[in-house]
Amino acid sequence: MTAATHSTLFPQVPDSADAVLEGLDPEQREVATALRGPVCVLAGAGTGKTRAITHRIAYGVRAGILHPSSVLAVTFTNRAAGEMRGRLRQLGASGVQARTFHSAALRQLQYFWPKAIGGSLPRLVDRKIQLVADAAAACRLRLDRGELRDATGEIEWAKVTQTVPADYAPAAAKAGRESPRDPAEIAQLYAAYEDLKRTRSVIDFEDVLLLTVAVLQDRHDVAEQVRAQYQHFVVDEYQDVSPLQQRLLELWLGDRDDLCVVGDASQTIYSFTGATPDHLLDFRVRHPGATVVKLVRDYRSTPQVVHLANGLLAQARGRAADHRLELVSQRPAGPEPVYTEYADEPAEAEGAARRIRELLDSGVPAAEIAVLFRTNSQSETYEQALADAGVPYQLRGAERFFDRPEVRKAGSALRAAARFGGNDSLLDDAVDLPSQVRAVLSGEGWTTEPPAGSGAVRERWESLAALVGLAQDFAAARAGATLSDLVVELDERAGAQHAPTVQGVTLASLHSAKGLEWDVVFLVGVAEGMMPITYAKTDEQIEEERRLLYVGVTRARQRLHLSWALARSPGGRPNRRPSRFLKGLRPGSGAAGGRVAAGGAGGVEHGSRGGGGGGVAAPAPRRARRTPARCRVCGRTLTDAGEMKLMRCEGCPSDMDEGVYERLREWRAVQAERSGQPAFCVFTDKTLMAIAESVPEDERELARIPGVGMRKLNRYGSDVLAICAGQEGVGLDEGD
Repeated sequence: MTAATHSTLFPQVPDSADAVLEGLDPEQREVATALRGPVCVLAGAGTGKTRAITHRIAYGVRAGILHPSSVLAVTFTNRAAGEMRGRLRQLGASGVQARTFHSAALRQLQYFWPKAIGGSLPRLVDRKIQLVADAAAACRLRLDRGELRDATGEIEWAKVTQTVPADYAPAAAKAGRESPRDPAEIAQLYAAYEDLKRTRSVIDFEDVLLLTVAVLQDRHDVAEQVRAQYQHFVVDEYQDVSPLQQRLLELWLGDRDDLCVVGDASQTIYSFTGATPDHLLDFRVRHPGATVVKLVRDYRSTPQVVHLANGLLAQARGRAADHRLELVSQRPAGPEPVYTEYADEPAEAEGAARRIRELLDSGVPAAEIAVLFRTNSQSETYEQALADAGVPYQLRGAERFFDRPEVRKAGSALRAAARFGGNDSLLDDAVDLPSQVRAVLSGEGWTTEPPAGSGAVRERWESLAALVGLAQDFAAARAGATLSDLVVELDERAGAQHAPTVQGVTLASLHSAKGLEWDVVFLVGVAEGMMPITYAKTDEQIEEERRLLYVGVTRARQRLHLSWALARSPGGRPNRRPSRFLKGLRPGSGAAGGRVAAGGAGGVEHGSRGGGGGGVAAPAPRRARRTPARCRVCGRTLTDAGEMKLMRCEGCPSDMDEGVYERLREWRAVQAERSGQPAFCVFTDKTLMAIAESVPEDERELARIPGVGMRKLNRYGSDVLAICAGQEGVGLDEGD
């Protein structure tokens, strides 16, 4: 969740230009009032950079210095652009264009293409991976799924760095890139991909920037028309600008210098896509007279979180590290970060889920909690653990709020009620706006109490509940607001993609968490091989991994949990160790001892010594020591989680009772539908196979099967044992 959506209240529009400046700290005010010439804002995490630049634009507009239509604010994600538009609207600066680089370029390209090129713009492909696959087939290159994805990434990198196919191999070598195949083969594939696009008359997202640059370079009349439209530019997240985006920005500017850039070199985490902080760090070289403002007052995180973040950067090396900002927390003291070591990854996931369950029970909203990991492949383990603990969650990067079917349908129902509500008996007893919205949305599935489970049914309810909460806040902020007023507000928010808060613990990769923040953050898998990632070899790559962890740490407002596992799977070799980035920062990292033995899944949780006495958190409940799992057919030690559930190697013969397995699958489908959960949240396929292979006769035998925990044993045990005993129709009748 972003700072903008931390509260869904609707602030009153400032009544004057001077009122826009109220509440800004001295450095933010300096940014807001520096409206002429080049301005460089070096803004640390949590220092209110978006607040500073949106108030800067709003102040300029409200003071009559800037015309709204002459300002172009660009950033890197639709979410960030939508948030910026929403804030500007709340400050009384509607009409300012806030877009991503691609969105702004595409709009210009669509407008000028008939004039500059002739005809209509070629079709834009949403995903290029199928085109790359077709190009590989044309080159007779056989690529597996991973190689195909990596090759697509190489093509994207080449295009944003303005590298043509013939120059790919030397450019990749100079940049230290590890190609998924021989660089000559990637160059051949890149050339074939470009040929295929021309043959099919399509363009990709990188072409949008490349073609816009080409048009502005070749057609001076078009360039002058664009420059006449936009005289003032603001670029957010400037540390992530690629060479191609920088070139486009230069063409938009021409020989002018009314440019404000905002960034933090210590948050450069997208260099694999061609992003580089050099443009930010060299800004004063290109613009010697620039105004430079440093924002270091951290309003997001407690001093304890900020201390860890500063400590991470204090050990950094390289050019970005030389320009690091020392953050100064502006918040009251909070708890120390908690460090926990687990025996294996499933234990780590269960430990996080258990703590999250405790936080929810203590009153912490689910939307204020996040679990952040290095790779998306880690997500499934945490999805399962949270589902087992009865914790609702949402995956970052899923469908945008206002694009969800239930939200679109709810919007239509509210719009109809606003037009014809006087004739709707459903609204007879609704005395105010919130009660009207509750009445309308009750017909769409909203109830006062959430449904059980954490699947699709719960997600739909959460969406409707977010609209109910939005209506309550809107009515509180706008006395006398009507249903029609709320519909207008929803339409404006949909256009800006300024979504309300949806209740559910967020699961996200560290990369996708950039720009977001939560009260409580669990950083999981903070171990060597994952943080830094195994394939980070060079000093530059290692430092980017450090910056990625820094971004993760600075997402937390109040509480921060960091954890790692000694082994991947239960019974596996405990050969992992905590990330090198934590050395000297976590308690005991410079001395022997203080670590739990490999068999102790609960671990020892360290909280740095503070004023609370002791400083060592109570350990999580210990489990029985796990012994290595062995195949019950051939005796080989098992390390794969799926094989350990079956207690046999994947290739060893199965003695599964097919009839029991099919009845279990049929029963599971009914249970999943009733609870509104995905089927795997009831039992995974591997667990069902293990049950069908062992056909347990009592609860003791059933409990021995991996994947059948105590909660599931209590909930489903009698049904499963009845199915194994051959009873028909178990759990399938509607009266169950």
